Amino acid sequence: MTTYLITGVTGQVAAGVAARLAQDHDVVGVARFSDHSARSALEDAGVRCVATDLTGTDLSAVPTEVDVLANFAVLKTQRWARDLRGNARSVGLLMGHVRPAAVLHCSSTGVYRPAGATVLDEDAPLGDNHAAIMPTYSITKIAAEEVVRTMAQHLSIPTTIARLNVPYGVGPDGSARGWPAFHLAMMAAGAPIPVHPDRPNLFNPIDLRDIAATLPSLIDAASVEVTTVNWAGSEQVSLEQWCEHLAERTGLQARFEVTDATIGGVTVDTSLLASLGGSTSVQWRDGFDDLAAAYLSGS
Repeated sequence: MTTYLITGVTGQVAAGVAARLAQDHDVVGVARFSDHSARSALEDAGVRCVATDLTGTDLSAVPTEVDVLANFAVLKTQRWARDLRGNARSVGLLMGHVRPAAVLHCSSTGVYRPAGATVLDEDAPLGDNHAAIMPTYSITKIAAEEVVRTMAQHLSIPTTIARLNVPYGVGPDGSARGWPAFHLAMMAAGAPIPVHPDRPNLFNPIDLRDIAATLPSLIDAASVEVTTVNWAGSEQVSLEQWCEHLAERTGLQARFEVTDATIGGVTVDTSLLASLGGSTSVQWRDGFDDLAAAYLSGS
């Protein structure tokens, strides 16, 4: 049995990963746990919860007897000092404190320079992809990647940096999660969905089930030199296409507003992920059908 330490465990992605891993493994979840109901749900799923603020320097409550550190913690306050501490410094301090056998650091395809419909592999140029809506996000995620690479080599810890594309799906509590779920809420409110003028806005959405299923293969691929991989669904889908699909399944109306004040498409090459044994299996239409059903049952 593997012992996992999962940070950011109350987040939309990590909560589902932790609950699924806890079925067969020992899972320790780290977060601030300001939401007591979120903590209770995780504990009911078999996750041992440890309350810690990773933006600080006191990590004494975080256990060190773990096999894998899976870092999903992320801050999006748009305050530079705080987000640099929370996204970059914190993971370096955490790796030094825990010194696990392997690390999986969840990054984002938001680290790539905007490139429209160009398919981006892991060597594509980096840039301030999310500047239009989250000024600190891309830069602090790039900084975090370099901190992870430095600590992996300094401490000789096999590590994988997985750049997540658009996660979505049904959470362990049955709720619709992810950016597409936010689009559903916008439709229900009658609000237009912003789309970048460089259309179509292509992405590679990945279902939460595929995230949990492919995680072990990403850990197996970890190396001291650091393996960097696009963590994304194998199908290329436009934002416009998935919104129209969700609208059809829910009876809502998808209206779009073309604007520069949003992020453009980020579509990626998933061949490395597939070669590592991480091919995704949930077809996007099936996954979005489940998302729509979860939204309707909760509305």
